[in-house]
Amino acid sequence: MFKNIGNLSLICLLTAFSLFAGNLQAQKTVKPNVIAYYTGQGSVIDSFPIEKISHLIYSFGHLKGDSLNIRAAKDSALISKMVELKKRNPDLKVMIAMGGWSGCATCSEVFARNKGRKTFAKTTKALLDFFKADGIDLDWEYPAVLGYPGHRYMPADKHNFTLLVKELRNKLGKKAEISFAAGGTQNCIDSCFEWDRVMPLVNRVNVMSYDLVSGYATQSGHHTPLYSTPQQTLSGDYAVKALIGLGVPARKIALGAAFYARIFENTTDADHGLYQPTKFLKGVSFKDFGKQFSTENGYTYFWDGTAEAPYYYNPQTRYFATFDDPKSVSLKTKYAIDQKLNGIMFWELTDDKYNNGLLDVIDQTIKDYLGLPKVTTQ
Repeated sequence: MFKNIGNLSLICLLTAFSLFAGNLQAQKTVKPNVIAYYTGQGSVIDSFPIEKISHLIYSFGHLKGDSLNIRAAKDSALISKMVELKKRNPDLKVMIAMGGWSGCATCSEVFARNKGRKTFAKTTKALLDFFKADGIDLDWEYPAVLGYPGHRYMPADKHNFTLLVKELRNKLGKKAEISFAAGGTQNCIDSCFEWDRVMPLVNRVNVMSYDLVSGYATQSGHHTPLYSTPQQTLSGDYAVKALIGLGVPARKIALGAAFYARIFENTTDADHGLYQPTKFLKGVSFKDFGKQFSTENGYTYFWDGTAEAPYYYNPQTRYFATFDDPKSVSLKTKYAIDQKLNGIMFWELTDDKYNNGLLDVIDQTIKDYLGLPKVTTQ
């Protein structure tokens, strides 16, 4: 009798362990979303591996009066082409982004008015229905804090953004996707959004954990690091932890990656140009890295193991370059999986190569890290 009880206990223990292990495996095999902004031409979008993207975001629609507007016929044709890509990837979600860095001059004024918010929501629904698109991404840079020079902002923007999202959700219904872009800076995290009120209404926040060393910077640093360093607080991990600390669910946070470099000039040789006085020069697409950052051109590659971020320095020209590359993008993808985030987002697809690009790295990392051929999507 006691032997049977012992056997039964062993069976129960093994069953419980099996269920526990299965739950752990299931938690790890949730595929993160892969979210791509796109500003390019309809004639080349077919050249990218669309099957490796979950969300493709047209960038950008703008305000015309109180209405969401697609300005040119070529842009309408592009959105239609993006929707057609669902034939290649039936699970693809196509969204329309409103705004952008220089594209929200009247946002503060329009969204301060009830009529403005209602008209915007109404015209957004009309455009989504017309194109058979799946949702709207709000890229207002930024509510309540200084963004593009000369654009109006005021403290009331923070609450007005909440009212705007409420109006959109009411008008678009539960099935439509609503997301928004948020800066990864402390100022934006603290002051731009009513997180507790907005997040229940949206599918995700796309954290712009890039341009953390901006074009106005006077000291060089990593513009898109995964982790903070003693010299630089801002990072992807810092933004994610700050948002989770404010009650934002991890499953609604998409971590940002940059498919481009930022080059700074007049940096000194100390620490190979890292954390030195500087001035922003220009940006370079990932697809052009091989040509731009060759050893023949005088560049040397460095890796910061604390920030988990790469950089180049050219002592001849005193150029310092900060960017994401295959190694850092792979680490960000693993981080998104480990932290059970909504996914990884990047700016932007036209900066990538058609083949063997950073999107391919994200996709392969997901497959290798999850270790299963069939996975579910957030």
